[in-house]
Amino acid sequence: MDRAERGQAQSVKLRQHAPDRPEACGRLSFPELFATYSGYVWTALRRLGAPVSDLEDLTHDVFVRVFAHLSDLDPQRPVKPWLFGFAFRIASEDRRRIRRRPPLVPDAVDDGHVADSKPGPFEQLVAQERRQLAWAALDTLELGRRAVFILHELDGCAIPEVAESLGIPLATAYSRLRLAREDFDRAARRLRSRQR
Repeated sequence: MDRAERGQAQSVKLRQHAPDRPEACGRLSFPELFATYSGYVWTALRRLGAPVSDLEDLTHDVFVRVFAHLSDLDPQRPVKPWLFGFAFRIASEDRRRIRRRPPLVPDAVDDGHVADSKPGPFEQLVAQERRQLAWAALDTLELGRRAVFILHELDGCAIPEVAESLGIPLATAYSRLRLAREDFDRAARRLRSRQR
């Protein structure tokens, strides 16, 4: 199974969920940290717009940096915002690299489809269209706004945690969240109107 197929096999859900508190890492070793949070980092990178074909490599890059900065982790603080900061920086660097070179192979399509035998075909179609609409709307957001939107709206982090993990002032985080919500709503309305 190649990387794109593995990426498609993982289900990525674009809906708000309750944060799994307590998520402070306490005394997790690096292998435990990787085993516990590699799926989260993969999802964060995908939400930040990383190509599906590169997710495995980018997740690896994040954890290489995490390992180098493991001593900076405060065991009393939540782990996800700290990890998201690394994912954000890696995704930003990857975007700059991609802009400089055209892709050699088109990115695999990740429609977020989750095979489930319970919903009927109509419900599956509606859910798939909503996921595609959400991904498309999310892809329109500027990366800085997108990062704040993901951390707050999708990962359930408080804005002070978001600001700290991204290294931005608190007022900037609130401003980016407001603008991201407006941009997301506008993009979703525009995309919905095209579907009709």
